Amino acid sequence: MKQFFLTITIVSFSLSFAQKLEYTNGKIFQNGEQLSSFETKKAMETDLKALHVFKKAKTKESVGGFILGLGLGGTVADLVMGLTSEVKYPSALTYAGVGLMAISIPILSGKKKMVQESIDMYNSGLQDQKKSLGDNFEFNIVNNSNGLGLQINF
Repeated sequence: MKQFFLTITIVSFSLSFAQKLEYTNGKIFQNGEQLSSFETKKAMETDLKALHVFKKAKTKESVGGFILGLGLGGTVADLVMGLTSEVKYPSALTYAGVGLMAISIPILSGKKKMVQESIDMYNSGLQDQKKSLGDNFEFNIVNNSNGLGLQINF
């Protein structure tokens, strides 16, 4: 009897985490609650391909954001130097900053698509939660080195 209740508890616990994710307006939701990147990674641990694509998207976001910030910072620093001192204003630092900002655009552009792709992969890997026990019930007879047995999947 203890094993039966333990099995029911484990199955209900695992089903509670196997909820579909939604990606709207750049935010990820599960059951109407917004998830952080860490929580999304924890939810995607069951689907390694989806997790890999999600991590690639987050890496792409970080690298693109860093390059964009570096370019913007260089351009602003050169502008401030040009306004406060007698240095010729657009110097090489401004052009390098604009170049870095231009490079960051294609890096950042594919992030949304990759996040959506990872969420779609994760959701397609989940079983349809609306199925009843009769629809999602398997009963098999198995044979191994220990003998004959019954296997029930639901």
